[in-house]
Amino acid sequence: MEFLWTLIIGLVVGVIAKFLTPGRDPGGCIITMLLGIAGAFVAGFLGRQLGWYAPNEPAGFIASVVGAILILLVFRLFAGKKSSS
Repeated sequence: MEFLWTLIIGLVVGVIAKFLTPGRDPGGCIITMLLGIAGAFVAGFLGRQLGWYAPNEPAGFIASVVGAILILLVFRLFAGKKSSS
């Protein structure tokens, strides 16, 4: 159930991260939602490593948004370098 919840939150978080992060995305909406899912997983992993979450507890909503924004910025950094070469 944790995995399904992370996917659902990740989809919503990806859309929110896209709206909160200014600039043009190298990928489309689907890529942004996948990055949101990855952000939710990263936020959960880092939160468990830092002791913020218990071992099977999913990441919080705000942490997922922050994780998705970070992944989106890194994605833009690398995707921008690839397309300009």
